[in-house]
Amino acid sequence: MPGYKQPCRYCGGLISQGSNVCPLCGRVNPLGSPRCPRCRNPVQEGWVACSNCGLGLKITCPHCGRETFFGDYCQECDARLVVVCPHRKCGAEQPPLGDTCIKCGKAMR
Repeated sequence: MPGYKQPCRYCGGLISQGSNVCPLCGRVNPLGSPRCPRCRNPVQEGWVACSNCGLGLKITCPHCGRETFFGDYCQECDARLVVVCPHRKCGAEQPPLGDTCIKCGKAMR
């Protein structure tokens, strides 16, 4: 139905279907359940691993260094769980999944 709005899972504000970013609070993936960073399968907070690909869902936050659920944001410091490729010509954002950039293939450190 055109014009139907859904609540943002972060702030509760009503936003348009298909929104990738909440225009009210600015957070990414505001609709539906959290998704696995590797395979995009729906996951739930409290799960230890993704039911589809087996990715561990407890990680160390790259910003505060504390263990958190591997969702879109750290449960401790509220920072977005992404790392930025350090190579000047790339600069791609990605979940902290590996040691190489998913865009340029170069080492992340």
